[in-house]
Amino acid sequence: MSATTADARRGSAARAERLGRALRLWVTAGPGLTWIVLFLVLPSAILLGIGFFTSGSYGGPELPLTLQPLREVAGYSILGWSSGNITVLVRSLIQAMSAGVLTVLFAYPVVFYIVTRPPAARPLLLLFIVLPSWTNQVVRTYAWMELLGPESALSHLVQSLGLLQPHLGLFPGVLAMQIGLTYNYLPYMVVPLYAAAEKLDWALVEAGRDLYASGPRLFWNTVFPQTLPGLLSGIILVVIPAFGDYVVPTLLGGGKSMMIGSLIASQFLETPNWPYGAALTIFMLVFTCAGLLAFRVLSKRLGGAEESMM
Repeated sequence: MSATTADARRGSAARAERLGRALRLWVTAGPGLTWIVLFLVLPSAILLGIGFFTSGSYGGPELPLTLQPLREVAGYSILGWSSGNITVLVRSLIQAMSAGVLTVLFAYPVVFYIVTRPPAARPLLLLFIVLPSWTNQVVRTYAWMELLGPESALSHLVQSLGLLQPHLGLFPGVLAMQIGLTYNYLPYMVVPLYAAAEKLDWALVEAGRDLYASGPRLFWNTVFPQTLPGLLSGIILVVIPAFGDYVVPTLLGGGKSMMIGSLIASQFLETPNWPYGAALTIFMLVFTCAGLLAFRVLSKRLGGAEESMM
């Protein structure tokens, strides 16, 4: 009886321990999970479901269920086939990848300037890079509208060089939109690159110099492989949000260069067609997931570290 009682007590203690772990897990992670489910997963599921409804008289979703919104995303309508959506997709990809390339070109010099400063100064310098992103993106974009407007000093300089007609500004336009995307997402490239560069093995760099490597060859063979995980993470954090950005193309593009985020928003705000807008969202989500999978395969082939995997 004593052995049976001891086993029962151990079993009760084990169940109580498991119950305590589960309770601690729900107390700590439960509020965050509930928030994500209620305000991200559930609205997204509803929005994706709307993509299979019929557009009503005022653009709202109505029964019966149909695949017509998906056909419209592919370019098919009562007027035949149009390449407009493909054009918007390609333009969005080009702008997003251009923003990724430009942020890399700006981030590497900034990061290596920071990591070569005294350790006490590095957090402050990194804070100066991150600090602008703490303000609202709309406010920052309006600031660029003023900096690139017809009466700005930069526009006057370009006009004096004969590259811009008088009384015209750099805003609105594709160049202004590209500047806005690069500026807004630069911190998201700097931070992961800095995390990788901070752990740089400078002995390998010195070894490369001893072997008479210099300039681009030294960077490519000693620095680039060590910062690759941070670079890959930065590309994800820049290219994917820039692909679906709405604020910057709408304000700085001025309607001259519509991207997929602006096209989706217009279906809910300007010319209501909720099922079509939801179908465009499905298309963007599928394309984003495909990009993430392709990135995962590429990062494995390039030997990216685990922190670059998502």
